[in-house]
Amino acid sequence: MSVVKANLETLPRGLQAVLALAFIALLLFPFVATDFYAQMVARMMILAIFAMSLDLLQGVTGLVSLGHAAFFGLAGYALAFLTPAGEPVSLWWTLPAAMAAAGLAALVIGFFVVRTHGIYFIMVTMAFAQMVFYLFFDNKVLGGSDGLYINFKPVLSFVEGPNAGLFDLENKRVFYWFTLAMLLATYLFLRRLLFSPFGRVLAGIRVNEHRMRALGYGTFGYKLAAFTLAGALAGLAGYLWGAQTGFINPELMGFQMSAHAIMMVILGGMGNFAGAIAGAFAFEYLLHLFKDLPEIGSFNTGKHWQLWMGLFIVAVVVFAPRGLLGWVERIARRKERSGE
Repeated sequence: MSVVKANLETLPRGLQAVLALAFIALLLFPFVATDFYAQMVARMMILAIFAMSLDLLQGVTGLVSLGHAAFFGLAGYALAFLTPAGEPVSLWWTLPAAMAAAGLAALVIGFFVVRTHGIYFIMVTMAFAQMVFYLFFDNKVLGGSDGLYINFKPVLSFVEGPNAGLFDLENKRVFYWFTLAMLLATYLFLRRLLFSPFGRVLAGIRVNEHRMRALGYGTFGYKLAAFTLAGALAGLAGYLWGAQTGFINPELMGFQMSAHAIMMVILGGMGNFAGAIAGAFAFEYLLHLFKDLPEIGSFNTGKHWQLWMGLFIVAVVVFAPRGLLGWVERIARRKERSGE
């Protein structure tokens, strides 16, 4: 098995079946859940898209970014600026515009940061993200620390009449299924990208960039393309976040949001986009679980949810270094071998 193929982790049949069943469960979930829980799962799916965009950098190309949230927040702000105060705007042009804005920012920032390596790359990405954060935080014209409201969800279709409701994103179920469609499209696109010549070069850069350069590949261009694409996909997630919540603020560009995305990728398993999805769902579920822990005497356990989350992440790294999905994959492969 080649190094590239091993990095892409072809999923065993058992795990593929589990993922297919999970998709069917997500598809049917709004029929059995309340609006509150359906919107919570929609938020998890948005964060899963965000985590997959980072995994393209971190798990596939080997570039650890502490500033990825900047592109997530920029797309949300793009939607806020493009939406008038009194009427909604069309999704068909605002979504590409928001992703293009995030991608363009990633292209400009990436032109400088991908020239660095290791710890310098990590610190420079964080520095640029902090610059973007304070640009919006300190500028009242851009919303300042209070952020901006998005009064209307984008219009999905120009259909009018009795069928218009089928395409109304103000309908929570329609928005949920649209988010699920974006999640599936992003996953399929990235999986196809990985097995393309471009994806194989990215995996080769992660393993040994010097050898790839010796083979004649311009690694700077490939890394810049990956950085730009990851920024645009983070923009897709930020656009959906702004559309769902109706509010955007600089905190979405901050270091904490980038750190959460890294933890999602590590939790689920790097280098496998299904792992990024699983990590996002697990992270959000555990976050709510730990926050709702009861008080024990005078000690408020829920208030210290960061401590329990940190301990859980450490346990995963120690006992399941390939993440939760890698752990499940190992069990599935054992069962496949025992069944032979």
